[in-house]
Amino acid sequence: MASGDDTTVRPFLICRADEPLPDALRGAVAAIGNFDGVHRGHRALAAAVREEARAGGHPAVALTFDPHPRAFFRPDAPMFQLSGEHAKQIVFARCGLDGLIVRRFDADLAGTSAHAFVIDFLRDGLGLSGVVVGHDFHFGRAREGTPSLLRDLCREAGLSCRLVEPVALTGEEEQVSSSKIRMALSEGDVARANALLGYRWFVTATVRHGDKRGRTLGYPTANLMLADCALAHGIYAVRIRLPDGAIKDGVASYGRRPTFDDGAPLLEVNLFDFSGDLYGQELGVEFLGFIRGEERFASAEDLIARMHLDAAEAKRLLATDAVPSMLA
Repeated sequence: MASGDDTTVRPFLICRADEPLPDALRGAVAAIGNFDGVHRGHRALAAAVREEARAGGHPAVALTFDPHPRAFFRPDAPMFQLSGEHAKQIVFARCGLDGLIVRRFDADLAGTSAHAFVIDFLRDGLGLSGVVVGHDFHFGRAREGTPSLLRDLCREAGLSCRLVEPVALTGEEEQVSSSKIRMALSEGDVARANALLGYRWFVTATVRHGDKRGRTLGYPTANLMLADCALAHGIYAVRIRLPDGAIKDGVASYGRRPTFDDGAPLLEVNLFDFSGDLYGQELGVEFLGFIRGEERFASAEDLIARMHLDAAEAKRLLATDAVPSMLA
């Protein structure tokens, strides 16, 4: 649920841009972007769009695109996507927005002129009353639309237009970006990634059946597949949101299990003080700290001994972590 700046509680709505918008979102002010990770900079746009919308009595929404344009133009190049649509819904709802509009990024959109993007799509198609974008926002065919052109076209279309300056961490000059977060996670630097996000990086996925080897090792796991994930292989301290909303601490391994099968990358999550059947259910997993890289052990006994140490270190990190949660 989203509350915005006033005391009115509004349901958070998700809709597709090729379908009629619900009445509750007509005339919305939209923050526009890819929003991969929904990091501090993106949430500055969310705060600005909420302010603009409430001032005019309009709904506040985020407008995003799927797939990411980079994945569309380079389909053969795997892309480490920080947040899928569900994760974006979770974060934007916590930001106080009223909804998320998802427009499929396809050949038609890629070939749309800047003028048609604003007049035909934003104004006539979605019925927006205004837009909020980052200072370097480009749009339209071959990225021909610049921030200054957007202002001009919005003026022509009768839409408000607000540009938001970049956001940087205190003491740093370079702006927060999704690419920096991807780099940090690919190096196992969860603390850096979470600082750039402003909350704990998390994934959502459905528990699948595995080989159940964890049970024989004394560490039963919930196994999750993460598509095109470039997270560093290793052991992590995690918090897990169960389908009923309960939060559990745990330790997780992401990687290929070199001691056993060296197979496809898999996220294996051991929940502390939990017993139950989670197969087929969706979990949210927050990453709080990196413990060590993935290793090959000479025997199962050596692995178990190290897993005891990993669990103890995970509990220590979990007890001291103060980074905000989007799942709690």
